[in-house]
Amino acid sequence: MTKEIYFAGGCFWGTEHFFKQIEGVLETEVGFANGHTENPTYKEVYTDQTGFAETVYVKYDPDVVSLEFLLNMFFKAIDPTSLNKQGEDEGTRYRTGVYYTNDDDLAVIEKVFSQEQQNHQQPLAVEKLPLQNYYSAEEYHQDYLDKNPTGYCHLPVALFEFARQAKEKK
Repeated sequence: MTKEIYFAGGCFWGTEHFFKQIEGVLETEVGFANGHTENPTYKEVYTDQTGFAETVYVKYDPDVVSLEFLLNMFFKAIDPTSLNKQGEDEGTRYRTGVYYTNDDDLAVIEKVFSQEQQNHQQPLAVEKLPLQNYYSAEEYHQDYLDKNPTGYCHLPVALFEFARQAKEKK
């Protein structure tokens, strides 16, 4: 049985590439979540008028990697106290968030958020909400850093290697 979770971590190119490295992640896709229009294009989302966040869909095998582990990895790839900004990318489309489709996941999400908050003086600026809607981004955005290895990314390359090496201790 597989599970799914959605992560908004700033620019979705790097966030997707990061999650693809983690053992137990079976599939990723970039898209737009929790906005108020239908079938938005990247160009529309870029205006910050649609309410969507650049988001990565993550399908994973819970026998290999837990939601708790994925959430802890997510917090290593974002600045959780930065509102609508990650790296040089600014705007509501770059806000951070965790969007879930299974209410049973909320207890784990709450636990990890609470633990993460203890590492910061400021409140976390990361949304934790049920997924309202999600639309796939255009094909040229999918696996962007695989197609464009020297492409722009707000995440340091070392973080991808860290994700590749990270193993959950069960």
